[in-house]
Amino acid sequence: MIAAPSSTGASTAGLPPSQQLPPVSGPRVPPGPKLQPVPRTAPQARAGEPLPSLAELLNRPANPTVQPQIMTSTVPAANIDAVRVALLVPLSGPAAKLGQAMLNAAQLALFQFADDRFELLPHDTGGTVDGALVAAQLAIGDGAQLIVGPLLSASVQAVGPIARAANVPVVGFSSDRNAAGDGVYVMGFLPSAQTERVLGYAISRGLTRFGLLAPDNAYGAAVLQAMQQVTIRYGVEITRARLYDPNAEDYTNVVREISDFDARKQELHRQISELKQLDDEISKKTLERLEQLQTAGDLPFDSLLVADGGKRLQQIAALLPFFDVDPAVVQILGTGQWDVPGLGNEPALVGGWYAAPDPGARAEFVKEYAATYGEQPPRLATLAYDATALAAVLGQGENGANFTGQALASPNGYWGRDGIFRLMPSGITERGLAVLQITRRNSKVIDPAPESFQPRIN
Repeated sequence: MIAAPSSTGASTAGLPPSQQLPPVSGPRVPPGPKLQPVPRTAPQARAGEPLPSLAELLNRPANPTVQPQIMTSTVPAANIDAVRVALLVPLSGPAAKLGQAMLNAAQLALFQFADDRFELLPHDTGGTVDGALVAAQLAIGDGAQLIVGPLLSASVQAVGPIARAANVPVVGFSSDRNAAGDGVYVMGFLPSAQTERVLGYAISRGLTRFGLLAPDNAYGAAVLQAMQQVTIRYGVEITRARLYDPNAEDYTNVVREISDFDARKQELHRQISELKQLDDEISKKTLERLEQLQTAGDLPFDSLLVADGGKRLQQIAALLPFFDVDPAVVQILGTGQWDVPGLGNEPALVGGWYAAPDPGARAEFVKEYAATYGEQPPRLATLAYDATALAAVLGQGENGANFTGQALASPNGYWGRDGIFRLMPSGITERGLAVLQITRRNSKVIDPAPESFQPRIN
């Protein structure tokens, strides 16, 4: 069942608007199946044997015979066997639209996987650290056995200590590994994992000299660190790396610098001057060809990773051909920030490779969400769906809910709406990522995501 937040010892009455949660709204979704009980503890692998997977549980089609009850009362009915899971999302403030979409996605998972003992307790964080703290305190007071959310890294880090003190695990939506650990898990897509995946593929295709353009912030630092580790591991090199101010309005200088444009232009002028001194036919033809070029000499890299998205990516990409970084000569790479429609409208990005979950894995979710709510889900909505589905599955043990670290971090992982994933003992989430290529109309998978994980070495 799903209930508005409440507590026998705390109430939302008198709280500021950012903390008051109206009754759950939105259209009813098709009922889902009553899942078979999940073992109370994660199965242990024997030497040489694969671990049994819960993939089929998280990928089972809907069953119309079971319909969990929706509760809109501020006080849920007493149920000593209830499994209570709190969902912390911003339902007010600047990120309210995303927060509502994540609640919608969680409701889809609830109806498809939960039994009638399951209670989802949504709490509004207002999109702030203070709001997340109050929401977590209310959730713990409500008897939540697991907290799903909050959204932002700072909020996840703030909620961690009070959740640990209450022995309540947290599955947040951040992609910051610094927020993870000691009972706190982050479901977000790690930039380091995306970097490792796309670089590994590029190296397998014979590329050995890499350049990097990334914002000078935590995201860019994570990408650079991952890039350094990968290049050392495979014996290739980073020949040029530039971090830029993410708040800058113009990226001309950084693109000019990383492309070694001025030196290559001078080299072109030198070669032209020498050829003009010669009078043979070959020199004349060579001179005619060089006079059509902007630069001469090789670029300092054969592949360039542009680890950014949105308007910054578009601005930087548009500058690459201007400074003679030809995508036909240099392979352009990207991270999961490229996982948005419409990038093929920028010619310099067509043919670029990036790492992200296989879009085919979430296609059915997008279809279900649009049919239910009348609009396309934001990219992060799948995180809320998978986290809620996982909570519902682990909440159906014969001896009650099992949200221990051993159960949450099952070595075999799960099959979710973004493909396979598994929570790691360290608190980060490992995912099976595909490599995609930008085309003029969309993206296509050129190296599929794995369908199972390698055995984990603890």
